[in-house]
Amino acid sequence: MEVEELLRIASEACDSLGITYLVTGSTASIAYGEPRFTNDIDIVIDLSANKVDAFCDAFVEEEFYLNRETVRSAVRDDFQFNVIHPTSGLKIDFIVLTSSEYDRSRVARRRLLPALDDRDVIFASPEDVIIKKMLYYREGKSSKHLRDIGGILRIQADKLDRQYIADWSKRLGVEDIWRQVVEQESDSKSG
Repeated sequence: MEVEELLRIASEACDSLGITYLVTGSTASIAYGEPRFTNDIDIVIDLSANKVDAFCDAFVEEEFYLNRETVRSAVRDDFQFNVIHPTSGLKIDFIVLTSSEYDRSRVARRRLLPALDDRDVIFASPEDVIIKKMLYYREGKSSKHLRDIGGILRIQADKLDRQYIADWSKRLGVEDIWRQVVEQESDSKSG
């Protein structure tokens, strides 16, 4: 199985059940920025308790590992859960959507992209991918997040709503990282 096929299964499951979702993380960074290897997909999902069983049924037991109790717990606690395809080693991290103002904003700004040959998939906006990458960088200091941000800035350039990024980076406490990213971007353009 390839990442694209896993993305197809996940997006079809959400669409068929009327579940709001948005692809984020490295898969979204690649869609808006520069290519790199990834073996997982991050999807924010608004999964209600009454749809857990139908959602889990979309991932055939013989092919995927998925723990229904973990899914129920994640939905109840606004947490996350995984769907793993053991044969390929690929996985999906499903992050349960919260009722926070920022999550509501991300859902309102999501975009339909032609991510697969014959299917559009819903992604977080490039601005929201950058914001989440800054939050992840703050947590773990992994430079891959800064590289992903740099790639999105290079490819999306003037199409980005930089004021939205600046406003949310301040509200979420990562304005110092945004300043650093903008300075590095400026240095790379002048050098």
